[in-house]
Amino acid sequence: MKILLTNDDGIQGAGLWALADALKVRSHEVTIAAPFRQQSGTAHALTFLREIEYKRFDNADCEAWAFDGTPTDCVKIYLEGMSDKKFDALISGINDGANLATDVLYSGTVGAALEGFLHAIPSLAVSRDKNSAIPFGEAATATVDYLEKILSVKSEPFFHNVNFPKTFRADKPEFVSTRLGCRDYINAFTSRTDDAGRAYFRIGGTIVDLDAGEGTDIYATNQGFVAVTPLHADTADYEAIVELRKIFRG
Repeated sequence: MKILLTNDDGIQGAGLWALADALKVRSHEVTIAAPFRQQSGTAHALTFLREIEYKRFDNADCEAWAFDGTPTDCVKIYLEGMSDKKFDALISGINDGANLATDVLYSGTVGAALEGFLHAIPSLAVSRDKNSAIPFGEAATATVDYLEKILSVKSEPFFHNVNFPKTFRADKPEFVSTRLGCRDYINAFTSRTDDAGRAYFRIGGTIVDLDAGEGTDIYATNQGFVAVTPLHADTADYEAIVELRKIFRG
């Protein structure tokens, strides 16, 4: 299979190259299009107001390109401006840090996978808990196993958000289907002033889970499972559409 890899941790990301190695062991053809540097929190952003530098990444035994842009830039530029390859799948990751619950709305990892899905390519956004004891290589092998299994039974494009836990419940990867939980942060914005008198905010905070109930991705990873949440690009509220139609008729 032909697989396009990207991430938001940058072209040097350990999870990216673990995936490349795991795919090449199975004789899959790997192409990489990834950012120059860390791009966490860029969601599905595109760069419009400046040029985007790019260059061939030579320290690889596959076709690899680095871009001075967002993860979505990388995918969109490569697919629309650099190549006419037909890819069997796209994998974004493996991100060094979870992308659970409503954090998917901010995630550059998920944003890049969404771009693949919008190009009708089966796409995975893959993340591993920041404090995980699971090596990237082991997570990468499990991801390739999962991709091959899903592609053997699904013919239409899909968009799955995959999160590895801190440790496996049964010393092996067990995948479960989940819904998104709800996550927020306490003291997310800290105001500071530097020695030059410049005032600024730092984003961070302490995680607070508002919905980590059974069936959520948060619950699954807390129990040691690999959480798989199917996502889609259509964000329309269909119940509200019907309700508005009734209001407009009245």
